[in-house]
Amino acid sequence: MNPILAIDFGRARIGAAISDELQLLAHPLETIAANERSAARVAEIVREREVDHVVVGIPRQLSGKMGAAVSETLGFVDKLRAILPCPVVTWDERLTTVAAHRALREAGKKTRATRGYVDQVAAQMILQGYLDRRQYAAQAGKLSG
Repeated sequence: MNPILAIDFGRARIGAAISDELQLLAHPLETIAANERSAARVAEIVREREVDHVVVGIPRQLSGKMGAAVSETLGFVDKLRAILPCPVVTWDERLTTVAAHRALREAGKKTRATRGYVDQVAAQMILQGYLDRRQYAAQAGKLSG
C-alpha cells in the first residue's frame, strides 16, 4: 500500500503528516509556508512519496458550523484537486491544533520552540484519527459481514 498524506491548512503555515505504508500510523512530515507555492509543494510530496490520497482537515466550529477558515481551507482543497493525480478527501479536524499544542506542552516543549512543529503534529492527529476510523470501519464490516 502507498502512504496517505494529511494536511493541516493554516494562513501562515501548513502542517503535513504521512502514514506508514500499512496505513496504520501517522508521522509528522514537514511544515510548509502558506504562500503561492504551497499547493505545488504538496504536489511534490505526493509525487516523491507516491501518496495514495490526501486528507485535508476541515476546521469546523465546535457547533459544527463552518466559519471563515473553512472556506479558505476548501479553496486550498480545490487547488489541490486541480493539480494532484490522487484523490483529496476532507476530514473534520475540530480542536486538533489545540490538542497538538497541549501534547507538545505536556512533552515539555516551549510554545515558541514548537511554532513550526505544531502544525505537523496537528496534521499527524488529523491523519491518525482518519486512519483509526478507517480501521474501525473495516473491522466493523468484517464482524457484520
